[in-house]
Amino acid sequence: MPEHNPAVESAMEGELALLTPEIRCSPERVGALLHPEFHEFGASGRHWGRAAIIASLAATAEQGARPVAVSALRGVQLAPDLVHLTYDTEYDGSRAHRSSLWRCTEGRWLLWFHQATPFSERPT
Repeated sequence: MPEHNPAVESAMEGELALLTPEIRCSPERVGALLHPEFHEFGASGRHWGRAAIIASLAATAEQGARPVAVSALRGVQLAPDLVHLTYDTEYDGSRAHRSSLWRCTEGRWLLWFHQATPFSERPT
């Protein structure tokens, strides 16, 4: 059984919250989970900054929409103030491998960096 790690659990809780429609459609709630220096390389290949991702999510998220399906969520604490998460997502037929770095800043775990890489299952 994996060791209980409050830092990893906090990062996972925040990550999963960011994937729910209720959080995604609220700029205030998304902003509360993002580090001031947040940036992302999205599945589209686009580089996103904090303000751009908050605006995009608010414009495209639909309250009550189906949440993103998450699998294989794992995390490791790399330093006292840094957690790395990896997982896969599926939404509307699109799949992505995902990697996130969460930093503890002023006592709160905030998403500092995220990267998504699209993938598809290949027939064996």
